Amino acid sequence: MIVDTNALSALSYDDPALLARMDHPNTPRPYLNFICLGEYRSGILGSTRPQKPLAMLEQICAAWPTLHSDNITVTHYAEISDKLRTKGRSIPTNDIWIAALARQHDMPILSQDRHFDHIPGIERIGW
Repeated sequence: MIVDTNALSALSYDDPALLARMDHPNTPRPYLNFICLGEYRSGILGSTRPQKPLAMLEQICAAWPTLHSDNITVTHYAEISDKLRTKGRSIPTNDIWIAALARQHDMPILSQDRHFDHIPGIERIGW
């Protein structure tokens, strides 16, 4: 599963519901993605106490693989963006990129953002 930024944030605060979801035997292996890493690091830069989240991020980056964009991702991004536009639904651009990676790799997204539920072919795992 692809980990969204709000899941990274919840991990840094040891959210009990998220930890229970992550420990469930049917929960797929977590993957990071370049978008969330950028969003999360940006948030850390604005923090008054960056040590704990930065240390957690370094541990996670060492343990979980990271997905990056390529030409296939771009194709999925364009298709998702077009479908959302024609439906009159808008979501943050970075979340379209995350959805494109999820569709490309046939993975669910671990997120609290319900707008992923409106994208065909995307499964969202909440907690």
